[in-house]
Amino acid sequence: MPKISVIIPAYNAEKTIAETIKSVQKQTFSDFELIVINDGSKDRTVEIVESIQDERLKIFSYENGGLPVARNRGISQATGEFIAFLDADDLWTADKLERQLIALEENPEAGVAYSWTCFMDVDEQGKPLSFLPSPRYAFTGNVYEKLLVSDFIHNGSNTLIRRQALESTGGFDPACPGCADWDYWLRLSTRWDFVVIPKHQILYRRTPGAMSSKVEQMKEAALIAMKKAYQAAPPELQYLKRYTMVSFHIYFAGLYLQHRSDTNSVSQAHQHIWSAIRLNPQVLLDTTTQKLIIKLLLKLVLPTQLANYFLQLVKKPLTLSDPRLEA
Repeated sequence: MPKISVIIPAYNAEKTIAETIKSVQKQTFSDFELIVINDGSKDRTVEIVESIQDERLKIFSYENGGLPVARNRGISQATGEFIAFLDADDLWTADKLERQLIALEENPEAGVAYSWTCFMDVDEQGKPLSFLPSPRYAFTGNVYEKLLVSDFIHNGSNTLIRRQALESTGGFDPACPGCADWDYWLRLSTRWDFVVIPKHQILYRRTPGAMSSKVEQMKEAALIAMKKAYQAAPPELQYLKRYTMVSFHIYFAGLYLQHRSDTNSVSQAHQHIWSAIRLNPQVLLDTTTQKLIIKLLLKLVLPTQLANYFLQLVKKPLTLSDPRLEA
């Protein structure tokens, strides 16, 4: 049996699935099986996957069930001692599996290993336009309280998880498809320690047009996730909800400013930043908040095209070998 099972849910992923699979094939750790769950794709996803020659690669096709269901179906097919999830449009650096596996083997009490993420904005052809490295969180051990305040894991392509941890936690919740990742990390963190690999190893792909159309849906899903999280949280941690709301406001202010340029979106970003400051004035000391305020002021003062031009000047393309990904 392979040491690691890599699960890729894929729905209409013909534009990215080959590159995503290639980033797995390039891993320095090679004892894995690669399971692609075709979630009812209507494009050439299956044809592309079947054309890839690799005895470690398996594809299973189902009717469309959504991302949480597809991941659960992948878990049911997996035979590895450790499980990793990778969305069909994301990428890994070559040492992702190796470094995370070493971390878990060196910390037998930990059930989950995670790394840092780089958010990669791409054009319609998939060419990198800009990148935004995630904050370098180093939370280890019991991270439940930290996860309640903010999903520092950032995405579903990040973690490597012990099979025992998966079996003790159950599957992803289909009832909250837009927030299933955070919900699952929270449930894992109530039972298992986490360990961090201090390196940007996950490249989270964002297509600007797609992101702009999803902001409202994402915001609704985040509110559902928060409600579920605090229904499960013990009474002594309910006070953290205020800080979770601060994280919520800062995150969505960033999305509005990053992916939408209309007047209403700038106004929404303004409201989110102001709400965060009212809940916790100390957020003004955070560099992320300060950068958002600068972006907001540029968009409030300058014409849209000119503001976007100045913001674009500070962005640089990203490649997998970019030294800025190093810790």
